[in-house]
This record gives sequence, structure tokens and C-alpha cells, in this order.
Amino acid sequence: METGQKAKYVFTQGSVRKSIWILAWPMVLGNLLQNLFNVVDMIFVGRLGPEAISAVAMSGILMSVIWTFLAGIAMGTQAMVSRFFGAGDTARTKLVVYQSLFLGVVLSVLLALLGLFLTEPALELLGGAPAVIRLGVPYLKIIFVGSFTLIIFFLISSVLRGIGDAVTPMKVWALATVLNIILDPLLIFGIGPFPKLGVTGAAVATVTGQGIGMTVVFWILLKGISIIQIHPKEFRLNLNIVWRIIRIAIPGSVQGGVRSLGDLVIMRIVAVFGTMAVAAYGVGLRLLLIIMLPGWALGSTAATLVGLNLGAKNPDRSAKSARYTAGYYLLFVVLFGILFFAVPEFVIRAFNSNPDVLRIGARYLRLTTPAYPFLAIGLILGMAQSGAGDTTTPMLVIVFSIFAVQIPLALLLPKIPGMGTNGIWLAITIAYTIQGILMAAFFSRGKWKQIRV
Repeated sequence: METGQKAKYVFTQGSVRKSIWILAWPMVLGNLLQNLFNVVDMIFVGRLGPEAISAVAMSGILMSVIWTFLAGIAMGTQAMVSRFFGAGDTARTKLVVYQSLFLGVVLSVLLALLGLFLTEPALELLGGAPAVIRLGVPYLKIIFVGSFTLIIFFLISSVLRGIGDAVTPMKVWALATVLNIILDPLLIFGIGPFPKLGVTGAAVATVTGQGIGMTVVFWILLKGISIIQIHPKEFRLNLNIVWRIIRIAIPGSVQGGVRSLGDLVIMRIVAVFGTMAVAAYGVGLRLLLIIMLPGWALGSTAATLVGLNLGAKNPDRSAKSARYTAGYYLLFVVLFGILFFAVPEFVIRAFNSNPDVLRIGARYLRLTTPAYPFLAIGLILGMAQSGAGDTTTPMLVIVFSIFAVQIPLALLLPKIPGMGTNGIWLAITIAYTIQGILMAAFFSRGKWKQIRV
């Protein structure tokens, strides 16, 4: 069994708290850097006018299709890699890596074809104005055709995290983000010898930054600079492993799709109450995103530790790792929840100072923050079970809480006299609470410990 450098820390022994810390901080930073790509693009594109902003914003909705499928494959890859690597089986670990990259190439080809032929109809379906569509089509075509850079970059990052190396992906994402920050103004505004490409320049900068990142992490795997080394000549298509990745990936992708669809439906319900209500809900979603970004990273930490320790035949340590990680995130969420509940107007004013938005947004925060602890527990324990290869249970919990609880209540409660938008916010709170309770109950039953990946 051939590997690269030896792991600096063994995550299946010693202090669980230290294991969480060593994995968590680079994952949190790496997650923030990944999300910084879109933020940077929006900042520079914002100087081109409202049509340009709308083009990138609408494109972001369609790009979520990439993330939905990619997140599922990455979830399946990380679960299998961590399990086999934790068991000391480097040969099967590398076999999973090869099949994951194969799936990444297939997904890239499909997305490139969709991007070439369906971007304009998709933007029209979203209701984009002619000027927005004119700017959005070339932007989206470049993003979708160049999606292989993001997909391969992200999958290799998931492999490295799955074997316990979260620092290397973080460093490479930092490099890619810096390149994007440098290239964005040069290509958008045509500074110096660079062409003035406008919105299209943002897409070129993004694909270029991600392409450099993809090249670096692939080179790291080839040279064995991290913990494991691959050799292209060893590649063999193994349909059994491919299917096992897909079997884990599909429920994981459904989770992401259901969450996005749920947000869209709630936004449509909120829209009945006017522009100010939509703006307030939009601010609320941004604040929730701020809280959930470290949560996704901590959830990935829990998933990795669960997989590694299950592979090492230590299910009790897997469960302990997940519980400790959930406890740390719970503390973080409670602190922010207290701030949002105590001074909601102050927090919302950072995004919008309209009196009506402040009033509606304050009610949103005061009614939903009590459910934050349940949301935190559900997120971490759900991702921990996914790390064990059980993505079906979290998917069913998400589907039930959104389609059987949140959406029906959001339609019914506002009809109660005097409720209005408060009914929608209560529906969200109840759904978060039920989601957390169910996820904790299924985690405690421990059936995920017997899942075969």
C-alpha cells in the first residue's frame, strides 16, 4: 500500500476534542473561502449596474443545480474514503478516489451540455428581463462549461478532508480565492492589457481561479504530498464502487434540493405580504447563512470523524465525536441567537434600514431564534449520519419537516386573524424544532453504526 506523507495526527485515537479542533478550524476557514467566490463576484459586478447584479443573482439560482449534485457525490466520496482509510485499507481508499473522479467527469460533461443549450430558456423561465438575459447567458455558459474545474477541485478537497487533511484544501482554496479577487477587476473592467469583459469577466475569473485550484490539488494527489498518492495508470472503472457512491449521493443531493425548494416556496408565500416582507425574509436568510456556514464545516468535521472511527471499528468514539461537535456548534448558535433575539433591529440595520423591514425582520428573528438550538443539533447529527453512509434517514427527516410541517403550516397559520407573517415565522420555528428532535432521535438509535458503505 503506497501513501504519501504520513498523517501528522491519528484521529482514531487520543483526545476527541483535539481531533475535532484539528479538523474543524481549517474546514470552517475553507468553507468561508469557498463562499467568498460569489461574494467577490457580486461586489465587483455590482459596479456595472442593476442589470448586471440581476444577471449574476439569477445565474446563482441555476448554479445551485451544480452544487446540489456535487454535494451528493462529495458526500458519498467522503463517507467511503473516511471509512476505508480509517480501516487502514489504502487500496480501496484509492479505488473510491478514482471512481469519484470518474463521476465528476461525467457530471461535468452533462452540465457543460446543459449550459450550452439551456441557459437562455432557463433565464427566461426565471422571468429575467431581456437585458438581464443578454448578460446572463454568456456568464452562465462559461460557468457551466467550466464546471469541471469546480467539480474536480471540490471532490479532491472532499477526499483530502475524508482522510483527515483539512489544511491542504483550505490553503488551496485560499490561493484560488486570492486569484479570483485579483482577476475579477482586471477582466471585468479591462485594467491594463486585460480585455474589458464585463459580467463575462467575472465568470472567466471564477473558472480560472477554480482551475488553478483544481490543478494544484490534483498535483498534490499525484505526487503524494498529502497523506495518500494516486497513479493514473492504476485507474480501473469499478461499477460496484460507482453505484455505492451514487447510492449515498442521491439522498444527499435530494436533501439539498428539498431545502432549496422549501426556501423558494416560503419566499413565494411571503411575497403575498408585499415587498417589505420579502426584504425582511431575505435579510433573515442571510443572517441564517452566516450562522450555518460554520455549521456545515463542523458537520463535515463530524462526518469525517464518524467515518474514520467506524472504519477503525470504534463506533462509540464515532458517536462521541458527533455529540461533542454538536455541542460546540450548539454553543456558537445559542450565542448568536441571544444577540439576534436581544437586538434584532440593530442586526437587521446592517443590511436594510427601512422601518417596515426592521419591524417585520425583528419579529422574524424573535420568533425563529428559539429554534436555533434544534437546527444546530439537527444539522450536525444529520451530517454525522451521512458520514457513516446513512444519507437516507436525514433526507427523510428533511423532506418530512419541510413538506409535511413547514409549508402546510406556513399556508395555514397566516390565515389566523392577527397572525400575518408571524404565522410563517412560527411555521419555520416549528419545522426546525421537529427536524432537530427527529434527527437526534434517529442518531440515538444508532442504526447508522451498522451501515455498510
